[in-house]
Amino acid sequence: MIDQRPVVHLLVGLPGAGKTTYAKALEARGVVRVSVDEVMIARHGRLGKDYPESDHLALLGPVTDEVRARLVELVRDGVSVVLDHGLGTKAERDAYKRLVVEHGGHWRLVHFQVERAELSRRLATRNADAEHGVISPETLDWIAQRSEDPVGEGEQSPGSEFASGQAAAE
Repeated sequence: MIDQRPVVHLLVGLPGAGKTTYAKALEARGVVRVSVDEVMIARHGRLGKDYPESDHLALLGPVTDEVRARLVELVRDGVSVVLDHGLGTKAERDAYKRLVVEHGGHWRLVHFQVERAELSRRLATRNADAEHGVISPETLDWIAQRSEDPVGEGEQSPGSEFASGQAAAE
């Protein structure tokens, strides 16, 4: 029997790991993409360009609350979602998993693992783009030091649902 509940794709990975590219691919297949970065840019501008890195964490809280409320609304409406955000700690991931299940959905945890040299290369390219904020090597280090890779949390590699032929929007 096919599970009819909406699926929420929870993404784990450092900046530059490919989360947004993946989320946009799911969006093209009919999954609603909810992006913390896009809401941050709409509310406050670009990190390191329109506001200093030192303000980021204070500004982030209300934005993640807004995104979380939107995610709940969509799941309650039976809509599948991809959360375009890093979810770097187990506590964050567990909180989102509970939230999804409490509101009638089920989750898929997708872990993006990219070598540091490749992340640095991707971020250098992205930092030069006027559309994005700047993530300095120091900021990347800070994020990496505070991030926890999922182990035994039901995580899977990106693209595994595409490879198996499973419908992304379910």
